[in-house]
Amino acid sequence: MSLDFTGKVVAVSGAAIGFGRAIARRFAAAGATVYGCDILADDLRAVAATNIHADVVDLMDRAAGGAWIRSVEERAGKAIDVLVSNAGGVAGQGPVPIEAVADADFDRVLQINLGSALTLCRAAAPGMKRAGAGAIVTITSGAALQASLTGVQAYCAAKHALLGLTRQLAHELGPDGIRVNSVAPGFVRTNPATERQWASYSPERQRQIVESVALKRLGTADEIAKAVLFLASDLASFVNGQVLSVDGGK
Repeated sequence: MSLDFTGKVVAVSGAAIGFGRAIARRFAAAGATVYGCDILADDLRAVAATNIHADVVDLMDRAAGGAWIRSVEERAGKAIDVLVSNAGGVAGQGPVPIEAVADADFDRVLQINLGSALTLCRAAAPGMKRAGAGAIVTITSGAALQASLTGVQAYCAAKHALLGLTRQLAHELGPDGIRVNSVAPGFVRTNPATERQWASYSPERQRQIVESVALKRLGTADEIAKAVLFLASDLASFVNGQVLSVDGGK
């Protein structure tokens, strides 16, 4: 048993930047054929490589998300072996009082984080069932386990709900040989949104965040990617319905 994914088909959402980019590259380096989607066309082109296929897909359109999964299966000629539901974020939003939260803003964050995962899992499950095997890894957050540093209510709610979906699907799909787990990253400066969030903190607050980590540093996108590969691999063959906090020890 190893982290060798030769011959495996891996689908990664939100693959253009941050965690998604690191995850796609890690799987590709381990021998997988990777299909990555995102709405960031320019950044996505920078990820494309010999065994990384880049597709511009807006997962806010659920029909388009389902069609992307089917197209991956058609091009690969087989079911998806590993699905990584990574797409998410705060949609450019910041903290506002609950009484000022607009319905459209709340719903958009839920759709980006939770709706996209539902769309991809729903579309990939039939093929995995036919194959009698598969691994799904969702990217939640420390915000799935506690209040969010972002201060965005919808983001925290969506990540909690995504963890719930992960656990429920683990029980539903387990009899079909499909494992469903989650990686919950701590705070990582890995994309423009997290850089803006970090810059919004005072030097004292930044120091407090680092000091709250047992390892006394922030993590990297590649460290999140390595945890995803573990959960998707045979090394985790009896790990199902779990959330792995990759936060340096909070």
